[in-house]
Amino acid sequence: MRKLLWLFVVSVFAFLPWGDGAVAKKFVTIGTGDITGVYYPTGGAICKLINRKSRTYGMKATAQATGGSVFNINALVHGDLDFGLAQSDRAGNAWKGEGEWKDKGPQEKLRGVFSLHSETVCLIAAVDSGIRQCSDLRGKTVAIGDLGSGTRQNSMDALSTCGLTVDDLEKAESIRPSEAASLLQDGRLAAFFYTVGHPNGSIKEATAGRTKVRFVPFLNLDDLLQRKPFYSKAVIPVGFYEGAENSADVPTIGVKACLLTSSDVPDELVYAVTKEVFTNFGAFRSLHPALAGLDKEQMLKGIGVPLHPGAMKYYREAGLLEQMKGK
Repeated sequence: MRKLLWLFVVSVFAFLPWGDGAVAKKFVTIGTGDITGVYYPTGGAICKLINRKSRTYGMKATAQATGGSVFNINALVHGDLDFGLAQSDRAGNAWKGEGEWKDKGPQEKLRGVFSLHSETVCLIAAVDSGIRQCSDLRGKTVAIGDLGSGTRQNSMDALSTCGLTVDDLEKAESIRPSEAASLLQDGRLAAFFYTVGHPNGSIKEATAGRTKVRFVPFLNLDDLLQRKPFYSKAVIPVGFYEGAENSADVPTIGVKACLLTSSDVPDELVYAVTKEVFTNFGAFRSLHPALAGLDKEQMLKGIGVPLHPGAMKYYREAGLLEQMKGK
């Protein structure tokens, strides 16, 4: 009943007059992630740029908090979202019909718009848990990420670097990082995983409480990087988290965040989103610290799925494809 009511509200809102008597505007939804992560403000930043030109493009955009990468990808291919943020590894898995999509087959409707910031696989542990390295997780209660999140598979891959699986944990909790931070502080978790850009609100909450915490390094990465080349070596910038025990950046693995869409989404809509982000690039990068280091050419790389024709149209006009070919 609640879902039907929401659909009714969205339908009515989409056809309300929005200035100068305009009607029948397109209501565009961008799936993000947990409200404490980077996906939510990133989706909001994209919406802000689009909504400045709502009269020009005939659409309004809104960011929707979701379960994360896997949820967004499934919603895109089923037509429940227009755009969605997801990790590059999950996008590649979906396109090839691997991982969570092994039984469903390749998700051939999935298309890329651009890639964004790097995301690191973080393991945050209570100091009094005695967890200093990956192997110390054996027999501990650990949050591995909620269902539908990219964090969940990343945590399993990270565990494999020291020969562990979720079965080696005392208990693997399937909860959101926003909940995990408080549970860690309350002593009900020994540690939690979170794949995210920095700085991040949930990790700040976890590192600022009475219970002292540390970031746990992942060091034996060669085998994982050979098996799953969408990962790369990365570091957690601990300078954002003054309450953490660590005094230097912590080695781990990372992936890229991407904006995805579906082949069913019209070219002109994807073109508009791409154009507004790239022609207002300075403003976009200033909307969140995780976006500050973005480079236009790098945003066409590491997506894991084919680019949407609407995005390609803008990249041709802007000369970005030619620049890429010349390198």
